Amino acid sequence: MATMHHAPFRTRIIGTGGWAPPRVVTNDEMQKLVDTNDEWIVQRTGIKTRRLIDFEGQLGTSEMCEHAARQALDDAGLSAADLELIVVGTVTPDLRLPSCAIMLQDRLKAKNAAAFDVLAACAGSAYALSVVDKFLASGSVKRALVVGAETLTSITNWSDRNTCVLFGDAAGAFVVEAVPRDEGGAGLIDVDIYSDGSTWQHIYIPKGGSLHPLMPGDVEDKQDRLIMNGREVYKFAVRALVEAAKTVLADNGFTIEDVDLVCAHQANLRIIEAISDRTHIPLDKFVINIDRYGNTSSASLPITFDEARRDGRMKPGQLVLMMAIGAGMTWSAGLYRA
Repeated sequence: MATMHHAPFRTRIIGTGGWAPPRVVTNDEMQKLVDTNDEWIVQRTGIKTRRLIDFEGQLGTSEMCEHAARQALDDAGLSAADLELIVVGTVTPDLRLPSCAIMLQDRLKAKNAAAFDVLAACAGSAYALSVVDKFLASGSVKRALVVGAETLTSITNWSDRNTCVLFGDAAGAFVVEAVPRDEGGAGLIDVDIYSDGSTWQHIYIPKGGSLHPLMPGDVEDKQDRLIMNGREVYKFAVRALVEAAKTVLADNGFTIEDVDLVCAHQANLRIIEAISDRTHIPLDKFVINIDRYGNTSSASLPITFDEARRDGRMKPGQLVLMMAIGAGMTWSAGLYRA
């Protein structure tokens, strides 16, 4: 599903932000929780440290969103009152009801903005950007905030050594505005989104929804925590993202050689390496920070983009390929002219 190319406006990212809790957790610390070690974790995932909240309930997702959003607003030179729309990609809102975006709107005092969440797991920020792009492209909204944020500690099973070593808590934000399509310069060229619901059992939380509400004993049995089939996720992710990347490039008249930089969801370094290998995009064109942050789900893409902008790797005029994949399975590939 692609962008409307005939639309009068296109989306330009004018501010970015990223925030993670100050607490750094090493692989040696993870070794005290489960039967694992630094070598095992690095070899399979590329993760050396992750950033976690100190303990569950200390910090909500909306607070992390606020930190990232304020950075992005400062970067854009705007105030929260300038925003007309806030869309947050998350699977870990502060409360089951209302949305995380509503809590963020209140924190920012963004009184002119409508606000809602998008649930597409690790592809949440890419999905949110796709949704917001449609509002901006039509001219119905001038400026908006896109946030990907996740308190994955709240859904992690800390006794499952295959998953607990992977995740980190963080938030990333884009402030975007509509610019005339014929103006040229920086802007979103295209963003495609995909889903395959037949694969939902690759990553899911068994209890706590309307079908299987939490019952006495379920929390002790970790039924409110994430279950993942890592092998299946790996195989699906590599295949789906390689195909999506090739499609979005071809649809817009580009080749692999035109890609200057890749901002991809940081799920696992081995997935990134496999995508590099199969697309023939050199690994040094990929912005990689999974070694420091772990898998931060929907926060991953905007944090990676923000980091590349701030450290000078992303230069004006470069073609940036954006990719993300998450539970569902849901995935996305987009192109941005820096």
